[in-house]
Amino acid sequence: MNFALIMLLLLVATGAVWLLDHYFLRKRRDAGVQEPWWVEYPKSFFPVILIVFLLRSFLVEPFKIPSGSMLPTLLIGDFILVNKFTYGIRIPVINYKVLDINQPQRGEVMVFRYPENPSLDYIKRVVGTPGDKVSYQNKRLAINGEEIRLEPDGQYNYVETGLNFVAAQHFRETLAAHRHAILLQPDIPNVRLSDVRRFPFHENCVYNEAGFTCVVPPGHFFMMGDNRDSSSDSRYWGFVPNRNIVGKAFLIWWNFDDLKRIGQSIN
Repeated sequence: MNFALIMLLLLVATGAVWLLDHYFLRKRRDAGVQEPWWVEYPKSFFPVILIVFLLRSFLVEPFKIPSGSMLPTLLIGDFILVNKFTYGIRIPVINYKVLDINQPQRGEVMVFRYPENPSLDYIKRVVGTPGDKVSYQNKRLAINGEEIRLEPDGQYNYVETGLNFVAAQHFRETLAAHRHAILLQPDIPNVRLSDVRRFPFHENCVYNEAGFTCVVPPGHFFMMGDNRDSSSDSRYWGFVPNRNIVGKAFLIWWNFDDLKRIGQSIN
């Protein structure tokens, strides 16, 4: 469901009624005559819808985490806030950038429109920026030939959808200025070759049993989930074009199952 489009249509409809009443209908009503319901309700909702639309389109937008692909950074059921202007100002609905402010940096957690179905919003971590050579061999990430530092940090156990118990290894990874947690499962293949699709710029990538190496094309980004072996990401469906960017995730504002997570920043 394209919520931004629905909000825009409601804004246009209620705004049209407000304008119609302001310039025509109000002048023709006798003094003391109550507004008809089809005028009163849209006029009441118009300013509320306008404020919500502007906030969601240009400042912050809320999202709910639906899967465990970003564990342990983000849990299923986390409600997060996304900064819409960090990477530039975009026209709502069509997502066309009109003002460039910053470019996504390695290590940032970003919400974007899924390249294979732009009606879906995905959230992953920026691993590669335009021109980067991203290599993932034997579960070790390297950028432009430099292996990213990993620090073992014990075990992390969780239950997947379907009540499957998962025992993963917990690591601390330092990617540019961001030190964050990732999960690895030794028994899972480095990359599921059968799941790799023929995506745009597929020729920029080389896959083998040990992993892959990709060169990020201009205007695109390479995204990976922190739960490395349980994430559908750029390894399988390709690069994220700049036009698909929604914003930078920065705060957990609610979680019904764990109130301690409220107010945590997203690193």
